[in-house]
Amino acid sequence: MLLFKNICVFCGASLGRQPRYQESAQALGAELVRHNIGLVYGGGSVGLMGTIARTVIEAGGHVTGVIPGALKTKEITGEIYGDLITVNTMHERKATMARLADGFIAMPGGFGTLDELFEAITWGQLGIHAKPVGILNVNDYFTPLLQWVEHALGEGFVRPQHRNLLVVADESAALLDGMNTYEPPPGLVQWLDMSET
Repeated sequence: MLLFKNICVFCGASLGRQPRYQESAQALGAELVRHNIGLVYGGGSVGLMGTIARTVIEAGGHVTGVIPGALKTKEITGEIYGDLITVNTMHERKATMARLADGFIAMPGGFGTLDELFEAITWGQLGIHAKPVGILNVNDYFTPLLQWVEHALGEGFVRPQHRNLLVVADESAALLDGMNTYEPPPGLVQWLDMSET
C-alpha cells in the first residue's frame, strides 16, 4: 500500500516533441488515481501540466493547482482542473505546493521544472523536509542531468550520501513504489517546519 495522500508533480507547460511525454503524464495521472493519491501541481491547463491534471480529474481523482496570479493568462487556457489556489509569487507557489505534498515527482519540462526539482532536492539535503523526490525519466530525458549529478559527486560538490535523495525510474508504477520505500540519507535533521517556508 502506498503511503501518500498527495504528490506534487513538476512538469512542463509544453507537451514536448515526443508523444511519449504526454503518454507518461497520462499514465502517471492514472496511477495516482489508482492509489487514491491526490495531485498537487502548478495549476496550468496547458502542456504536460494540463495533461496530468485532466487525466486525474477525468478518472475521479483530486487535483489542487497552485499558480501565481501573473501566470494565469499564460498557463490557463480554458478549463480549470480541481481546486485552484492563487498566490502572489513563484516562491509562494513552490512553498505552498511543498507544504501540501507528501512527495515530489519531476517529469520532463524546462527551466521552471528544474528550478522546482532542485529546490525540493536542496530542501531534502538541508533537512527542511524528509519527503521523497522522484524523477520520471521518460525517454531518458533526465539522463544527462543524472550524469551531471555523478560528475558533481566525483568533483566533490555533492556528498555521496546525497545521491540517494533522488528516486529514479522510467515508469510511473516503479517510481511510486521506489518513493514509498524511500528513507532519507542518514545524518539529516529536519530543522524547519514546511509551514514556515
